[in-house]
Amino acid sequence: MSPLWSFLLHLFLVAATATEPAEAAAGALPGCPDRCGNITVPYPFGIATGCYRRGFRMACNSSYSPPKLFLSKNMAVSEIRDADLVVEAPIARNCYKPFNLGPDVELTTVDVTGTPYTLSYSRNKFTALGCDTVALNFQGGNMFDFSSGCVSFCIDPSSINNGTCDGIGCCQTSIPRGLQQLSTILRSLSNHTGTFNFSPCSYAFLVEQDSFAFQLTDLYSFARKSTVPVVLDWAIGSQPCDVAAQSWNYACGPNSYCFNATNGGGYGCRCNSGYQGNPYLPNGCQDIDECADPSTNTCSHICTNYPGDYACSCPRGTTGDGRKLGTGCIDSRKLPLVQIVLGVGLGSAFLIAISSWGYWALKKRRMILLRENFFKQNGGLMLQQRISSLGSAGERARIFSAEELERATDNYSESRILGKGGYGTVYKGILPDKKVVAIKKSKVVDETQVEQFINEVVVLSEVIHRNVVKILGCCLETQVPLLVYEYVPNGTLTHHLHGDDHVSTVSWEIRLRIAAETAGALAYLHSATTWPIVHRDVKTANILLDDDYTAKVSDFGASRLIPLRRGQVTTLVQGTMGYLDPEYFQTGLLTEKSDVYSFGVVLAELLTGQKPLSQTRPEEEQNLAIYFLHAVRRKQLLNILEPRIRKEASEEQLEMVARVTERCLSLRGEERPTMKEVAVELERLRLPPSHPWAPPTPDRSASASRASARGGISEDENLLREDYSTAYCTA
Repeated sequence: MSPLWSFLLHLFLVAATATEPAEAAAGALPGCPDRCGNITVPYPFGIATGCYRRGFRMACNSSYSPPKLFLSKNMAVSEIRDADLVVEAPIARNCYKPFNLGPDVELTTVDVTGTPYTLSYSRNKFTALGCDTVALNFQGGNMFDFSSGCVSFCIDPSSINNGTCDGIGCCQTSIPRGLQQLSTILRSLSNHTGTFNFSPCSYAFLVEQDSFAFQLTDLYSFARKSTVPVVLDWAIGSQPCDVAAQSWNYACGPNSYCFNATNGGGYGCRCNSGYQGNPYLPNGCQDIDECADPSTNTCSHICTNYPGDYACSCPRGTTGDGRKLGTGCIDSRKLPLVQIVLGVGLGSAFLIAISSWGYWALKKRRMILLRENFFKQNGGLMLQQRISSLGSAGERARIFSAEELERATDNYSESRILGKGGYGTVYKGILPDKKVVAIKKSKVVDETQVEQFINEVVVLSEVIHRNVVKILGCCLETQVPLLVYEYVPNGTLTHHLHGDDHVSTVSWEIRLRIAAETAGALAYLHSATTWPIVHRDVKTANILLDDDYTAKVSDFGASRLIPLRRGQVTTLVQGTMGYLDPEYFQTGLLTEKSDVYSFGVVLAELLTGQKPLSQTRPEEEQNLAIYFLHAVRRKQLLNILEPRIRKEASEEQLEMVARVTERCLSLRGEERPTMKEVAVELERLRLPPSHPWAPPTPDRSASASRASARGGISEDENLLREDYSTAYCTA
């Protein structure tokens, strides 16, 4: 070959070599545009026909300068990352309109349904700004499908702390995992006319938590903003890696590996160690030449690159491992044989001893650090402080090891799942002594979930009652906290009242006993413990039944201890729609009477067999509490009772239970009876009527008499229907 042709061939190879990295770095399919303005658009995303994977189409709007990238849902994209991307989402605003959840309410929605994206529950926070602000969000835009919310109040600028969203000027809460649509409603509890000059309006939005730090100036500067950054998680398809790898459209290319998405179904791809590039392209993961850059290898002399790795060696005539931090390379001709043998022997023995000791010490240190980390992460310090304040009550709970609970649940097999809730999954476990237990495994914890877990351990450790689920112990040495309590085999009261296979199977006698036992347990929590305990989430789903239909009150994750001589505490509103005390919802003041109202809804369910919220009833009576009061005060109770109850219950029993239920559902907490009074009334009804010591039937309450005088509709019911005729929500 002539020198000219050799020179031209050399130039061609150099040009080809220089071109390949540029294409790999761009990350788009060959022949496809890879940028829109200042944003790189890598495959599987694309902005031209045939340049994207199904579901990952984007649009580049050149009418902006520079051009702007949009999702198919018409949201601007500001950044595309490994497993998520950042978009600009709208802000809800309200200049202190009074609270109303009527049909004409305005919703601000972030919607990515029908796409491979989900709203990141770990990177975003639902945030509200304002001085009389109630911000609620709903899944799917349905106000009966409540997700979460928060409340913010303030009086003057001096009460606001910059950098904190603690409910004064700013509040924040988390969103559920796997959400694709979030609608926001923003309202005030009172009428205002320019009261807050420093905060003329309220704002609510979902925002990337790392990009937002609350400042006092936000209360008026947000008037100039229309969007905020929100993180969307994305994944390929809906199948996990082990299933997707067998399909024809598996997305991961050569020299890459698959990982399961953390925010729902689907999977993602990354290049193997020693490779870089776009793992979704056929040849996107290219070998990294570690030898080309001395900072990427540890070789002291000769470096040889291999696909995905490299190796160090020494020149001829020298010996060693050729590494900077190893033995390096030593001229073998300068070392006598005896010195070599002796040095190698002593050095090997020393290295073995040091390595063994170091391995043992490192392993022990790592185990200690890991256990300490899990202990702190799962609230161990908080639990120690809380249990120490309970004295001997904390000694009743046993500390289980992680291995014991893995064996008890068959390594947390899906066949052992008893149920799933907002804070975790409950498994059926069998201990070595054949004792059957229920094991609650919390979700991946954050600060809120740790407090719920510790709260449940402490509350249940304090409570010893035959009608309250008994705690057996807990485990803190795993990544997520575990709670062990007695196994209640017959499911929930909700299942027996509303399940398709249990309709009308519970007799009146059993229902009356369940009501009396539940009332007795709540009365014990309110008055017989060291500190009064308010359950805060009384509902039929939290009343478990054993084989004899004995009631067991469960799920104390939302409970609160009421300090002695206070009678009430102020908290963020929390509960379940349909059971939530309207007085607590309006004021945020939690008292024992909040449980009384929720128990009144349970009594109404036992009498009618109907759910607490139903869209099949008239609009003004979709709430069971309003529906029940309406029927009682118009003397139409028999029309709404479950047929079996009408047949089995006596007229006296029905009248007395209806009166108790009516009093429990009073809008004003001061007019409701105590749980102890309710328990006494229900136990009295269970006594045989022939007993000479059975007390006479009490007179109607003053509230009921007033209702009768007005033709059956009380003042309480009118207020209740005005404020909560459509729906009220949990927070």
